[in-house]
Formats: sequence, C-alpha cells, structure tokens
Amino acid sequence: MANTFNRPDTFFGVCEAIGQDLGIHSNWLRAGLGVVVLWQPLWAIAGYLAAGVAILALRLLVPDPRPAAVPVVETANDEARFELAKAA
Repeated sequence: MANTFNRPDTFFGVCEAIGQDLGIHSNWLRAGLGVVVLWQPLWAIAGYLAAGVAILALRLLVPDPRPAAVPVVETANDEARFELAKAA
C-alpha cells in the first residue's frame, strides 16, 4: 500500500489507511469523523490520533503481503483489439 502519511492531500492518512484496510471509501470515514468532531471534539481528536498510532504500528510490524502491481506489456494483438473496439 502507498504511504499515506507523507501525502500532501491527507492529514496523516488515517481515514485513507482505514478505508484501504477495510475496503470502504475513505470519504465515509471522513464524514463520520466530521460528525463526531462536532459532537465531541476532544474525543474525536484523541481517537483520530490513537488510530493513527495504531495504523502506523501495524504498517511497520505487518508489511503488506500483496505483491506490487505488475506492469502490463502491450502486444500487437492488444493493439489490434483496441483498433477494432474503436472502429465499432
């Protein structure tokens, strides 16, 4: 999995990492976090930081078992199929 901690579009990548691990979209987690922040800001921030520490520990202790994506090699056959699909 990509390192979400260093990305400029996330705040430590906690919701993104939980979403990746659970297989749900991270925006649902962000919306839920926003509701909890409005209701109990101190508990929400403490929970967010605790989840961040737990995710960091898990990512360091248990690396991703999935192999990296294999690049797709295009062949002449693939190009011919693409051309036929474009013509249809």
